[in-house]
Amino acid sequence: MENGSSDILRQVRKIEIKTRGLSNDIFAGHYHSAFKGRGMAFSEVREYRIGDDVRDIDWNVTARSRNPHIKVYEEERELTMMLLVDVSGSRMFGTAEKIKKNIITEIAAVLAFSAAENNDKVGCIFFSDRIEKFIPPKKGRSHILMIIRELIEFQPAGRGTALSEPLRYLTNAIKKRCTAFLLSDFMVPEEDRKRFEDSLKIASGKHDVVGIRVYDRRDAELPDVGIVEVEDAETGRKLWIDTSLRAVRERYGAAWREGERFVDTALNRGRVDHVSVTTDEDYVKALIKLFKRR
Repeated sequence: MENGSSDILRQVRKIEIKTRGLSNDIFAGHYHSAFKGRGMAFSEVREYRIGDDVRDIDWNVTARSRNPHIKVYEEERELTMMLLVDVSGSRMFGTAEKIKKNIITEIAAVLAFSAAENNDKVGCIFFSDRIEKFIPPKKGRSHILMIIRELIEFQPAGRGTALSEPLRYLTNAIKKRCTAFLLSDFMVPEEDRKRFEDSLKIASGKHDVVGIRVYDRRDAELPDVGIVEVEDAETGRKLWIDTSLRAVRERYGAAWREGERFVDTALNRGRVDHVSVTTDEDYVKALIKLFKRR
Protein backbone atom coordinates (compact mmCIF):
# COMPACT_ATOMS: atom_id res chain seq x y z
CA MET A 1 0.00 0.00 0.00
CA GLU A 2 2.80 2.38 0.92
CA ASN A 3 4.63 1.65 -2.34
CA GLY A 4 1.43 2.31 -4.31
CA SER A 5 0.91 5.60 -2.51
CA SER A 6 4.48 6.77 -3.10
CA ASP A 7 4.18 5.78 -6.78
CA ILE A 8 1.05 7.93 -7.08
CA LEU A 9 2.86 10.85 -5.45
CA ARG A 10 5.74 10.48 -7.91
CA GLN A 11 3.26 10.53 -10.80
CA VAL A 12 1.54 13.61 -9.39
CA ARG A 13 4.87 15.39 -8.98
CA LYS A 14 5.98 14.44 -12.50
CA ILE A 15 2.76 15.78 -14.01
CA GLU A 16 2.95 18.92 -11.88
CA ILE A 17 6.50 19.72 -13.06
CA LYS A 18 5.62 19.25 -16.74
CA THR A 19 2.20 20.87 -16.83
CA ARG A 20 2.94 23.73 -14.43
CA GLY A 21 5.93 24.64 -16.59
CA LEU A 22 3.77 24.64 -19.70
CA SER A 23 1.14 26.69 -17.94
CA ASN A 24 3.61 29.30 -16.68
CA ASP A 25 5.52 29.59 -19.95
CA ILE A 26 2.78 29.27 -22.53
CA PHE A 27 -0.80 29.00 -21.44
CA ALA A 28 -1.46 31.54 -18.70
CA GLY A 29 -1.44 34.52 -21.09
CA HIS A 30 -3.48 32.71 -23.74
CA TYR A 31 -5.90 31.44 -21.11
CA HIS A 32 -6.37 34.92 -19.67
CA SER A 33 -7.14 36.53 -23.04
CA ALA A 34 -9.31 33.64 -24.24
CA PHE A 35 -11.42 33.06 -21.13
CA LYS A 36 -11.07 35.93 -18.66
CA GLY A 37 -13.41 38.12 -20.67
CA ARG A 38 -16.01 35.36 -20.65
CA GLY A 39 -16.40 35.44 -16.86
CA MET A 40 -19.14 38.01 -16.92
CA ALA A 41 -22.09 39.09 -14.84
CA PHE A 42 -25.17 40.22 -16.81
CA SER A 43 -25.66 43.98 -16.63
CA GLU A 44 -28.12 45.29 -19.26
CA VAL A 45 -29.39 45.03 -22.84
CA ARG A 46 -28.69 47.55 -25.58
CA GLU A 47 -29.13 47.76 -29.37
CA TYR A 48 -26.66 45.82 -31.51
CA ARG A 49 -23.78 47.81 -33.05
CA ILE A 50 -21.48 46.78 -35.89
CA GLY A 51 -18.55 44.88 -34.44
CA ASP A 52 -20.48 43.42 -31.49
CA ASP A 53 -20.12 39.68 -30.85
CA VAL A 54 -23.19 37.97 -32.35
CA ARG A 55 -22.97 35.34 -29.58
CA ASP A 56 -24.14 38.06 -27.15
CA ILE A 57 -27.41 38.72 -29.01
CA ASP A 58 -30.48 38.51 -26.73
CA TRP A 59 -32.91 36.75 -29.05
CA ASN A 60 -35.96 37.29 -26.80
CA VAL A 61 -35.54 41.09 -26.69
CA THR A 62 -34.62 41.10 -30.40
CA ALA A 63 -37.84 39.26 -31.27
CA ARG A 64 -39.99 41.60 -29.16
CA SER A 65 -38.42 44.85 -30.39
CA ARG A 66 -37.77 43.63 -33.96
CA ASN A 67 -34.31 45.22 -33.68
CA PRO A 68 -31.19 43.25 -32.75
CA HIS A 69 -30.16 43.73 -29.11
CA ILE A 70 -27.17 42.33 -27.24
CA LYS A 71 -26.51 41.50 -23.61
CA VAL A 72 -23.97 43.75 -21.90
CA TYR A 73 -21.81 42.21 -19.19
CA GLU A 74 -19.50 43.42 -16.47
CA GLU A 75 -16.32 41.42 -15.93
CA GLU A 76 -16.20 39.52 -12.70
CA ARG A 77 -13.04 39.63 -10.60
CA GLU A 78 -12.57 35.89 -10.69
CA LEU A 79 -13.63 32.95 -12.83
CA THR A 80 -14.59 29.41 -12.01
CA MET A 81 -13.22 26.65 -14.21
CA MET A 82 -14.94 23.27 -14.24
CA LEU A 83 -13.22 20.20 -15.70
CA LEU A 84 -15.72 17.60 -16.95
CA VAL A 85 -13.58 14.48 -17.24
CA ASP A 86 -14.59 11.25 -19.00
CA VAL A 87 -13.48 8.26 -16.88
CA SER A 88 -15.33 5.58 -18.92
CA GLY A 89 -13.67 2.35 -20.03
CA SER A 90 -12.57 3.68 -23.43
CA ARG A 91 -10.16 6.18 -21.82
CA MET A 92 -7.77 3.27 -21.13
CA PHE A 93 -7.25 2.65 -24.86
CA GLY A 94 -4.18 3.80 -26.77
CA THR A 95 -1.85 2.34 -29.38
CA ALA A 96 0.71 5.14 -29.31
CA GLU A 97 3.11 5.93 -26.48
CA LYS A 98 0.26 7.12 -24.23
CA ILE A 99 -3.30 6.03 -23.57
CA LYS A 100 -6.16 8.53 -23.71
CA LYS A 101 -6.27 8.77 -19.91
CA ASN A 102 -2.67 10.10 -19.81
CA ILE A 103 -3.38 12.87 -22.32
CA ILE A 104 -6.65 13.86 -20.62
CA THR A 105 -4.85 14.02 -17.25
CA GLU A 106 -2.07 16.26 -18.60
CA ILE A 107 -4.45 18.60 -20.43
CA ALA A 108 -6.65 18.88 -17.33
CA ALA A 109 -3.57 19.70 -15.21
CA VAL A 110 -2.37 22.37 -17.68
CA LEU A 111 -5.81 24.01 -17.68
CA ALA A 112 -6.04 23.86 -13.88
CA PHE A 113 -2.63 25.48 -13.36
CA SER A 114 -3.48 28.13 -16.00
CA ALA A 115 -6.63 28.96 -14.03
CA ALA A 116 -4.62 29.08 -10.80
CA GLU A 117 -2.23 31.62 -12.37
CA ASN A 118 -5.27 33.87 -12.77
CA ASN A 119 -6.41 33.23 -9.18
CA ASP A 120 -9.49 31.35 -10.42
CA LYS A 121 -11.31 28.49 -8.74
CA VAL A 122 -11.10 25.00 -10.25
CA GLY A 123 -13.62 22.19 -9.82
CA CYS A 124 -14.06 18.77 -11.39
CA ILE A 125 -16.83 16.40 -12.44
CA PHE A 126 -15.80 12.80 -13.20
CA PHE A 127 -18.33 10.89 -15.29
CA SER A 128 -18.86 7.58 -17.07
CA ASP A 129 -22.45 6.54 -17.75
CA ARG A 130 -23.20 8.32 -14.47
CA ILE A 131 -21.73 11.07 -12.29
CA GLU A 132 -18.81 9.38 -10.56
CA LYS A 133 -17.42 12.23 -8.43
CA PHE A 134 -17.90 15.96 -7.92
CA ILE A 135 -15.04 18.08 -6.61
CA PRO A 136 -16.38 21.56 -5.73
CA PRO A 137 -14.42 24.56 -7.11
CA LYS A 138 -11.65 25.89 -4.89
CA LYS A 139 -8.40 27.82 -5.22
CA GLY A 140 -4.86 26.79 -4.39
CA ARG A 141 -2.02 24.49 -5.39
CA SER A 142 -2.93 21.77 -2.89
CA HIS A 143 -6.46 21.62 -4.34
CA ILE A 144 -5.10 21.24 -7.89
CA LEU A 145 -2.66 18.53 -6.77
CA MET A 146 -5.60 16.69 -5.20
CA ILE A 147 -7.48 16.87 -8.53
CA ILE A 148 -4.41 15.51 -10.37
CA ARG A 149 -4.12 12.68 -7.89
CA GLU A 150 -7.78 11.80 -8.46
CA LEU A 151 -7.25 11.93 -12.24
CA ILE A 152 -4.45 9.38 -11.87
CA GLU A 153 -5.91 6.89 -9.41
CA PHE A 154 -9.71 7.26 -9.59
CA GLN A 155 -11.54 3.98 -10.23
CA PRO A 156 -15.02 4.51 -11.72
CA ALA A 157 -18.04 2.39 -10.89
CA GLY A 158 -19.34 2.53 -14.46
CA ARG A 159 -17.65 1.59 -17.75
CA GLY A 160 -20.04 3.19 -20.25
CA THR A 161 -20.39 6.80 -21.44
CA ALA A 162 -23.25 9.27 -21.09
CA LEU A 163 -22.02 12.75 -22.08
CA SER A 164 -25.41 14.21 -21.18
CA GLU A 165 -24.87 13.46 -17.47
CA PRO A 166 -21.98 15.87 -16.66
CA LEU A 167 -23.65 18.65 -18.66
CA ARG A 168 -26.92 18.26 -16.77
CA TYR A 169 -25.04 18.10 -13.46
CA LEU A 170 -23.03 21.23 -14.37
CA THR A 171 -26.21 23.17 -15.17
CA ASN A 172 -27.77 22.23 -11.82
CA ALA A 173 -24.70 22.37 -9.53
CA ILE A 174 -22.89 25.53 -10.71
CA LYS A 175 -25.15 28.56 -10.47
CA LYS A 176 -22.75 31.32 -11.58
CA ARG A 177 -21.45 31.36 -15.14
CA CYS A 178 -18.20 29.38 -15.48
CA THR A 179 -15.83 28.08 -18.12
CA ALA A 180 -16.33 24.31 -18.46
CA PHE A 181 -13.95 22.04 -20.37
CA LEU A 182 -15.49 18.76 -21.50
CA LEU A 183 -12.58 16.28 -21.87
CA SER A 184 -13.60 13.04 -23.60
CA ASP A 185 -13.16 10.87 -26.68
CA PHE A 186 -16.78 11.88 -27.46
CA MET A 187 -17.92 8.37 -28.32
CA VAL A 188 -21.61 9.09 -27.79
CA PRO A 189 -23.85 5.98 -27.73
CA GLU A 190 -26.98 6.12 -29.92
CA GLU A 191 -29.26 6.05 -26.87
CA ASP A 192 -27.61 9.16 -25.38
CA ARG A 193 -27.40 11.33 -28.50
CA LYS A 194 -30.67 13.22 -28.11
CA ARG A 195 -30.05 13.78 -24.38
CA PHE A 196 -26.50 14.96 -25.19
CA GLU A 197 -27.72 17.51 -27.73
CA ASP A 198 -30.41 18.82 -25.38
CA SER A 199 -28.17 19.04 -22.29
CA LEU A 200 -25.36 20.64 -24.33
CA LYS A 201 -27.70 23.34 -25.61
CA ILE A 202 -28.87 24.17 -22.07
CA ALA A 203 -25.38 24.06 -20.51
CA SER A 204 -23.78 26.20 -23.24
CA GLY A 205 -26.54 28.78 -22.83
CA LYS A 206 -25.63 29.19 -19.16
CA HIS A 207 -21.87 28.51 -19.19
CA ASP A 208 -18.90 28.90 -21.52
CA VAL A 209 -18.51 25.25 -22.58
CA VAL A 210 -15.41 24.10 -24.47
CA GLY A 211 -14.96 20.61 -25.95
CA ILE A 212 -11.59 18.82 -26.05
CA ARG A 213 -11.74 15.48 -27.85
CA VAL A 214 -8.87 13.07 -27.10
CA TYR A 215 -8.78 9.96 -29.29
CA ASP A 216 -6.44 7.32 -30.67
CA ARG A 217 -5.89 6.90 -34.40
CA ARG A 218 -7.03 3.28 -34.06
CA ASP A 219 -10.40 4.59 -32.85
CA ALA A 220 -10.81 6.00 -36.35
CA GLU A 221 -9.37 3.23 -38.53
CA LEU A 222 -8.44 -0.45 -38.33
CA PRO A 223 -5.05 -1.68 -39.53
CA ASP A 224 -4.81 -4.71 -41.81
CA VAL A 225 -3.42 -7.26 -39.33
CA GLY A 226 -5.50 -10.34 -40.15
CA ILE A 227 -7.92 -12.05 -37.76
CA VAL A 228 -7.91 -10.49 -34.28
CA GLU A 229 -10.06 -10.56 -31.16
CA VAL A 230 -11.35 -7.14 -30.14
CA GLU A 231 -13.09 -6.06 -26.94
CA ASP A 232 -15.41 -3.13 -26.32
CA ALA A 233 -13.82 -1.43 -23.28
CA GLU A 234 -17.20 -0.08 -22.15
CA THR A 235 -19.43 -3.14 -22.55
CA GLY A 236 -16.85 -5.92 -22.22
CA ARG A 237 -18.22 -7.53 -25.40
CA LYS A 238 -15.63 -9.51 -27.37
CA LEU A 239 -15.63 -10.68 -30.97
CA TRP A 240 -13.28 -11.94 -33.64
CA ILE A 241 -12.92 -9.86 -36.81
CA ASP A 242 -10.93 -10.29 -40.01
CA THR A 243 -9.15 -6.97 -40.52
CA SER A 244 -7.72 -8.16 -43.83
CA LEU A 245 -11.19 -7.68 -45.38
CA ARG A 246 -11.52 -4.21 -46.85
CA ALA A 247 -15.29 -4.19 -46.21
CA VAL A 248 -14.67 -4.71 -42.47
CA ARG A 249 -12.15 -1.86 -42.31
CA GLU A 250 -14.44 0.41 -44.34
CA ARG A 251 -17.45 -0.27 -42.08
CA TYR A 252 -15.33 0.46 -39.02
CA GLY A 253 -14.06 3.75 -40.49
CA ALA A 254 -17.54 4.77 -41.67
CA ALA A 255 -18.98 4.24 -38.18
CA TRP A 256 -16.26 6.47 -36.68
CA ARG A 257 -16.81 9.23 -39.27
CA GLU A 258 -20.57 9.15 -38.70
CA GLY A 259 -20.03 9.56 -34.94
CA GLU A 260 -17.53 12.34 -35.57
CA ARG A 261 -20.01 14.21 -37.79
CA PHE A 262 -22.71 13.93 -35.14
CA VAL A 263 -20.44 15.35 -32.42
CA ASP A 264 -19.14 18.20 -34.62
CA THR A 265 -22.70 19.14 -35.61
CA ALA A 266 -23.93 19.06 -31.99
CA LEU A 267 -21.01 21.19 -30.76
CA ASN A 268 -21.40 23.69 -33.60
CA ARG A 269 -25.15 23.98 -33.00
CA GLY A 270 -24.46 24.59 -29.32
CA ARG A 271 -21.87 27.23 -30.34
CA VAL A 272 -19.25 25.31 -28.40
CA ASP A 273 -15.58 25.88 -29.29
CA HIS A 274 -13.78 22.55 -29.62
CA VAL A 275 -10.53 20.91 -30.66
CA SER A 276 -9.39 17.32 -31.30
CA VAL A 277 -6.11 15.77 -30.12
CA THR A 278 -4.74 12.29 -30.87
CA THR A 279 -2.68 10.26 -28.39
CA ASP A 280 0.41 10.59 -30.61
CA GLU A 281 0.03 14.35 -31.16
CA ASP A 282 1.43 17.42 -29.40
CA TYR A 283 -1.55 18.72 -27.45
CA VAL A 284 0.26 22.01 -26.75
CA LYS A 285 -0.19 23.15 -30.36
CA ALA A 286 -3.84 22.11 -30.35
CA LEU A 287 -4.60 24.03 -27.15
CA ILE A 288 -2.82 27.19 -28.31
CA LYS A 289 -4.77 26.98 -31.58
CA LEU A 290 -8.01 26.68 -29.58
CA PHE A 291 -7.14 29.63 -27.34
CA LYS A 292 -6.14 31.87 -30.26
CA ARG A 293 -9.39 31.09 -32.07
CA ARG A 294 -11.46 32.61 -29.27
